[in-house]
Amino acid sequence: MTRYFEDFVIDASAESPRRTIAEADLVLFAGLSGDHNPHHTDELFARESGYGKRIAHGALIFGISTGLAVRMSPPNPAVVAFYGVDRLRFTRPVFIGDTIQVVKRVAEKEERGGKRGVVTFETTVRNQHGNAVLVYWDKTLFLRRPAQS
Repeated sequence: MTRYFEDFVIDASAESPRRTIAEADLVLFAGLSGDHNPHHTDELFARESGYGKRIAHGALIFGISTGLAVRMSPPNPAVVAFYGVDRLRFTRPVFIGDTIQVVKRVAEKEERGGKRGVVTFETTVRNQHGNAVLVYWDKTLFLRRPAQS
């Protein structure tokens, strides 16, 4: 289903499917990114840290959140580009075994000429307890609805 810029309504919101964070996610992300910080990879170090156990990489949770967001709707030919991210904050740690879900709210819309527009979403990633673990505002560039002749 094609959703054009005009189809987005301010304050409309939607939820993604859920996903549980596995130890393999941390191991694979550490290997891929090169981020072997002991908060993520060293059980003994993490036990003695302020969190008491290993935490997921913030960048990993952000990446997973973008994948969950994509799963919220079928492919949309009106999407031109992922336009950017603002106000990104990691508000709580995510642990192995936590289940996260993305909630997106349409926060702003801005026309960009006659053929395109930017939709800004306030995105919140919540854990299984409903607590926000990551918040950010992301922007997507959409085509505007073609004029009917």
